[in-house]
Amino acid sequence: MSQTIDYRKYPLPRSRHHVSANQYVPLAQLKVELAYYPPVVQACAWSELYANGLAPEFIDIGCGLGKFLLETSLSYPQVNMLGLEVRKYAVDWIQSVIAGEHLPNVAALWYNVANGLRFIESASVERVFYFFPDPWFKRRHFSRRAFTPALLDECARVLKPDGTMYLMTDVPAVDEYHRHTLINHGVFVYEYCPHDAAGDEAWGLHVRTNQEEFCIKKRLPYVRMKCRKRSAR
Repeated sequence: MSQTIDYRKYPLPRSRHHVSANQYVPLAQLKVELAYYPPVVQACAWSELYANGLAPEFIDIGCGLGKFLLETSLSYPQVNMLGLEVRKYAVDWIQSVIAGEHLPNVAALWYNVANGLRFIESASVERVFYFFPDPWFKRRHFSRRAFTPALLDECARVLKPDGTMYLMTDVPAVDEYHRHTLINHGVFVYEYCPHDAAGDEAWGLHVRTNQEEFCIKKRLPYVRMKCRKRSAR
């Protein structure tokens, strides 16, 4: 990675942990039309987002303020990377960095993945990242969790046969929820990547998210999981 980003040039926006609860549910479940709801993307003109005009091969779901998204794009300059984030101010800030640094292979969309990934071609994606999602601890808020069987259907569809989905969380209850959702869904097999030499090699990612760096600094536990589609029989 030869290029680096001086984030001091891009003042961070005032951050809120959540946005309106309505923005976390599928559009079809809303009873009224909302002006501030993320646009439901039906198709993308990739030539408008990437210098090479090709579709993305890495998808970062819930990319937040984009440290992992941006720095991974620098590590893989020949791979197009797309971030999806429900908070518009975060996407606007990422786009300002992309424009300021003239990054040709990364883009971010203001989007709610509860509406699916229909704008991404089947079997076109090599890696899907889903890191440190909002835990939504209360049972009445579980419907706001993006990690659902419907999302797993979409991830399975867009991933190549040898593609990989990466999960990380620092909340044990969310890890349990992910594991049970994967088991019940049945399409993916998973493995945990512990924090040791063997686990790091299996994990294979060298760029860290802001939350991952925070966990390391504060010596807080977190888990890493790699998921692959089961072989067709």
